[in-house]
Amino acid sequence: MQRLLVALLAAFDAAIAAAVGLVVLLAPLTLLWTLAFGITADWGALWPLTGTLWEFGHGVPLAVTIPDELLVALAIPAQAASFAVSITPLAFLLFTLLFAARSGARAAAAGTWLLGVLSGTVVFTAISTAVALTARLDAAQTPLLLAIVLPAAVYFVGALCGAVRVAWEEGDGGILDRLHDRLDVHEDWAPVPAAVVRGAAFALVGVVGTAALALAVMTLFRGGEVVALFQASRVDALGATVMTLAQLVYLPTLIVWAASWLAGPGFAVGVGTAVSPAGTQLGVVPGVPVFGLLPENSSMWMLIVVLVPIAAGAFAGWAVRSRLVWEGTPLGTAQRAVIAVGIAVVTAGVGGIAAVLANGSMGPGRLSEVGPAALPFMLALGLEVLVGAAILLLSPRHRDELAEERTDRWIAEMSELEPSQAPVVPVPGIPLPRAHDQAFDDTAPLDDVRGFRPPTGNRD
Repeated sequence: MQRLLVALLAAFDAAIAAAVGLVVLLAPLTLLWTLAFGITADWGALWPLTGTLWEFGHGVPLAVTIPDELLVALAIPAQAASFAVSITPLAFLLFTLLFAARSGARAAAAGTWLLGVLSGTVVFTAISTAVALTARLDAAQTPLLLAIVLPAAVYFVGALCGAVRVAWEEGDGGILDRLHDRLDVHEDWAPVPAAVVRGAAFALVGVVGTAALALAVMTLFRGGEVVALFQASRVDALGATVMTLAQLVYLPTLIVWAASWLAGPGFAVGVGTAVSPAGTQLGVVPGVPVFGLLPENSSMWMLIVVLVPIAAGAFAGWAVRSRLVWEGTPLGTAQRAVIAVGIAVVTAGVGGIAAVLANGSMGPGRLSEVGPAALPFMLALGLEVLVGAAILLLSPRHRDELAEERTDRWIAEMSELEPSQAPVVPVPGIPLPRAHDQAFDDTAPLDDVRGFRPPTGNRD
């Protein structure tokens, strides 16, 4: 009965996650549709547009085809009639990931995490299949297989990560506990996996937080250029609202671009362009308001920003090492080296996946290459985090840390002894307890000690 209830709750969570994502798109689109076209609008195109954008928000690329009458009306060249748009607005994807992780964690807390993950994924796959089959646009087409698989894969990854995190800590009575038992055989290596994941989380939080701060600072200093591009677009209030909402859903994507800039490789805004701390090379940039944040030039001195990922790695190394000392599990050099490498690999892997989603095409011609290159970003981020983590994890142990370890070891050894075996330290003026009551008379009041005088307040 409990397993059935967990499966039903996980399926309900998946349905809610998909429904909320679709409604978040459908509600503003309905309002904008009404304001733009009135009551007599073609409402039949609203659902295909909503479903297509929902798929696009989960990493599905769009193949855009501009109708011939629109080409003539806007004087668009014929070679620009068809192009791909593949830069994912990561806001929708992150929402699904977090919602799925919460569902997986609840299933793991109930003791049946695998059933919960599979149940939720099956329901989400069914919903994505229904959306892919019913929401088809001629002007913006999506590959049918990717439209089904990618949203389901996003939900599965989120639910799996949330479930494994809880089940690893609390136990699941199954495969994770058996894996725990195998690791516990090698006592020195048992804390390594958890330390790697914990350190990578700290490193990612540090990099993402600093990238978001850098984006906020650029908005503060170059907000005038953004406003100027809004004014140059000559759109009405409805058009400005649409542009603002579109840029907001791309905010996490822009944070990935900023993280790539901090790591050193930077990103591109078209073929043959580069925006990095070492220099900025820009040609004709589209008049998208958010592109007003791009720096017009750079200096070699800006390369100092690569210290940010190094500092994030050092922060991760410090957090992991402090946790190990607090838990009383100091590790050897080999284990700490593996932890440092693991933190760098996991951080680079997550950064690479984010770069793949934040990189691609956003239009015809030169706009076919926009965003950070995944491989250079992965390598730079991994190496910088490795340097920072290794500095803190492999540095010589402080004497306070060694003293704390010796104290913990002494307490552990003393707690294993029987009271009668505990060593008795003689104190002048205090008689030693007799053998038969040594276990009970651990202390003696000082007032009963013959010849005891309290210290006086006179000093030489």
